[in-house]
Amino acid sequence: MYFELKENKPHGTKDNPFSIYHIENAGRSFQIPVHWHDEFEIIYVKSGLLTVSISGESYIGKAGDAFVVSPGNLHLMGSQTGTVDYFTFLFPLKYISFRTDDMLDDKLLEPLNSGHLMINPRVKDSAKELCEQLIDIYMAENDETESKITAQIKTKIILLQFILEMWKKGFVIENDTSGRNIVEKEMVSYIQQNFTGKISLKEFGEQFHLSEKYISRYFKEHFHITLSQYITYLRLENAKQLLQDTDLSVTETAMQSGYQNVSYFIRSFKKAYGISPLKYRNSGILTKI
Repeated sequence: MYFELKENKPHGTKDNPFSIYHIENAGRSFQIPVHWHDEFEIIYVKSGLLTVSISGESYIGKAGDAFVVSPGNLHLMGSQTGTVDYFTFLFPLKYISFRTDDMLDDKLLEPLNSGHLMINPRVKDSAKELCEQLIDIYMAENDETESKITAQIKTKIILLQFILEMWKKGFVIENDTSGRNIVEKEMVSYIQQNFTGKISLKEFGEQFHLSEKYISRYFKEHFHITLSQYITYLRLENAKQLLQDTDLSVTETAMQSGYQNVSYFIRSFKKAYGISPLKYRNSGILTKI
C-alpha cells in the first residue's frame, strides 16, 4: 500500500501550517518510501508496531512511542502487517518561534531548523501525553467544538512544551548526520525529477557512477525498497494528486504520471489503493484528518 511522499507538496495552509496525518489499519504491509521535508515532524504510534528509519537508523515503535524527524532528515515508515495505528504531526519551526531573535530562536530553534542541531530520533514514550493532547485538540477542531484560533493557541503551547521536554531530557544534540545522506538525497531528487520518464538501472547507475548490480543493491539496502517500486510509488502518488486536484481524464492522468498503458495504470492503482482511479476521484478519499 502506498501513501504520501514529500513532499514537494505543501503541508498545512498559510492560516495554519500545522498538519496532522492519521494512518490506521491498512490491512496489509506497506511502506512510505524514504523522503524528507523542511518541516519538523513528530511520529506517534497509537497502537501496533511501526518500523521507522531516520537518517539510516532503524527502530521499531510500539504503542505510546514517539519519534522525531528534524528538518532535512531522510526517513521512512512502514508496517509488515498493516495493523498499526499512528499519527504524524508536521510543522515549520517558525510556527512556534516568537520571531524576536531572542535566545530561544538563536540558540535552539534556528540551529534545529538549519540542521546544526537535531533531536534524538527516538524519544520513546516521553511525548505520549503531549501527542494525545494534540490529537484531542485536532479532533475537537474538526468537530467544531472549539474555534480555529483556540485550537491553534493550544497547539502552539503543546509544541513548545514538547520542545521544552526534549531540551530538559537532553534529547537535543549536535547533528552528526547532516553530511551522511548527500548521495541518498541526490538519488531521491533525481528520481523525483524524472519519474514520469523512463529510468533504467543502467542510466541511474551512470548518473551516480555506480554499476547496475551495485546500484540495485545499494538502493535496496538504503531505502528498503527497489528502484522500480520507488518509481511506481511516485507515479501513483502523482496520479492520486492529479485525480484530487484536477479535472484531467484517467487517461491523461496516467500519461502525465509516466504510464503509457492506461489499463496497466488502472490495475496498478487499484492494487495499491484498493480502489479504481475513477472511484477514488469520486470518493474524495484522503489520509489527512
